[in-house]
Parts: sequence; structure tokens; C-alpha cells
Amino acid sequence: MRVALYLQDYHPIRQGMEYARYAEERGFEAVWQAESRLVREATVPMAAYAAVTSRIKVGSGIVPIWTRNVGLLAATFSTLDDLAPGRVMLGLGAWWEPLATKVGVDRRKPLRAMRETVEATRRLLAMERVSYDGEFVHLDDVEIDIVHGDRSPKHVPIYIGATGMQMMELAGEIADGVVLNYMVGPSYDAQAMAALAAGAAKAGRTVLDIDRPQLVVCSVDRDRELALDRSRELLTQYLGQQPHIMKASGVDPALIEEIGKVLTWPAGPEEIHRAMRLVPDDVVQQITASGSPEECRAKVAEYVDAGATCPILYPLGDDVRLMIDTFGV
Repeated sequence: MRVALYLQDYHPIRQGMEYARYAEERGFEAVWQAESRLVREATVPMAAYAAVTSRIKVGSGIVPIWTRNVGLLAATFSTLDDLAPGRVMLGLGAWWEPLATKVGVDRRKPLRAMRETVEATRRLLAMERVSYDGEFVHLDDVEIDIVHGDRSPKHVPIYIGATGMQMMELAGEIADGVVLNYMVGPSYDAQAMAALAAGAAKAGRTVLDIDRPQLVVCSVDRDRELALDRSRELLTQYLGQQPHIMKASGVDPALIEEIGKVLTWPAGPEEIHRAMRLVPDDVVQQITASGSPEECRAKVAEYVDAGATCPILYPLGDDVRLMIDTFGV
């Protein structure tokens, strides 16, 4: 089974570098760095992971399309490819509310904006000179103007982080891959596969032509209750604060409403711990891989059976090596 590691901001970057190196030793395919909240920018740690490894791929999971001009976006990932040729993956997303609005970003027409960003960025990474007059992307005879160095096309696959089915269908049509979200059950993947297939058909492809890695919260511990509580805490935050996750999770809307009465954004530790008491064990195990190593392996296998090509495992807790060992070869 293909597996990848997901790092967010729980661990210092230097510690993440050690985990990336260890994941490579244990046969992991990739390490993805989050950029979801205003905590840690993705490309700096990506470069750090690439610098201390030689085989493992490094991906952004996920950079918002609204926060970087496409010229800078392409130049940044061209630079990363210079550091780790053939090992870099560009994951793009449409961001989420209320964070976008709070920083002055108007997420209007996200499908249109995503299509333009993917099309223009792909052409720039192919080392074309690009003119593009879209609604969101405007380029006038622009190229990645490398003077000293390799001017050959950059082989940086573009992934779309999709949660809703319209974005999923777009990913099937125009992307090299889709990053399926976490905090959803394997049953969600059936909808996703149908939407991907519909999009792929528009481009004369099938769903088998699209890579489908999936984020999976993975809390492994010999102490089962501790493992469940770690996932419960994270799950509570996402269900209470991120509407796109709420909708896709499959969790009872009445429970989500109760959590929302307790949590605001941003939420403090007291609010989170008060709200997490509302979340029962069966909900935790419905949409995360939590518990003993055996339980986690079995749950992750469900996502693969449902269509994910490469689980991207988000480790909770301090013993990241235990999670890596649980899935390593």
C-alpha cells in the first residue's frame, strides 16, 4: 500500500525534517506540508524536508489559490523542483471560511479561479511564455525567466484539494490528481469517485488516470482511549469551525449544531475541551483512524478500498515514529 506523511504545525520544523527522513527510510512515498490556517507557510518546510531526503516526494497540502500571484506560485515551485527534481507536488485549494473573509479575501467563483490558476501555472511550469486574460488571472507575455540554469520544463504535478463535488469534478477534468479531504468517512469517497469520473470524462480520461491521495487523521497509541481523545479534540475543532468539513463529514447535523454553540473562531483550549465532550467514540472512529495499530491499519484500508490511491496520514500525539512504523515497510 502506498502511504504518505502529513505534517501541519504541531511539531517544530527541525523535528519534521527528522520525521520526513525516517518516513523515507520506512518506505513512505511522500510527505505533505499543510498550509490551512495562519500558522505555517508550506514551502519553507517543504524545502527543509527535500534537503534532508533523496527519494521521498514533497507536496503542498494545500496552498490557497488566493494568496499567491500565479507568476510567483510557478516560480516558487520551479525553485523547489530545482532543489528536488521530480519530487515536488503542487497542491492547490480554494481555502475556507471564515478565515478568508477575515483576511480580506473574496472567494467568489472559486471554480473559475481554480481553473484559471491551474491552466496558467501549468503553462508557466512548462517553461512557456504565457499571455492569459482571465477573470482572475492576467499575464502579459510572462515566463519563468531562468537566465542561469536548466530551462527544461518542470515536471511538477498539480493536485486540487477538493471537498465539494463541483470542485471534485473540476479536479477530474483538469488536474493531475486530487487530494481528498480528511474528517470524512470512506462512504464519502463513493460520491467523490463519481464526481471525479464525470470530470475525467470531459477530458477524455478515466478516474484511473487521476491520482487520488487522501488525508486521514491517524491517532495510534497502545492506550486506546488516549488515541481516541486526541482525534476527538481535533475533530471537534474542525466540525465546529470549518463549514466545508462539516458538510462533507456525514456527522449528524444536530451534533454539529451543538458543537457550534460552544466553539467560535478562533477557539481557546477551554472551549475546545468543553465541546469535545459532546463527541462520542463512534463518531471519532467513523471519520478518523484512531486506536491501536491494528485498528488504524484496518480503518486506513477502508479508505483505500473506497478509492484512495495513497493515504496521507496525519499523525496525532508525540510518538510519530510509532505511526510511521505502523504503516512502514
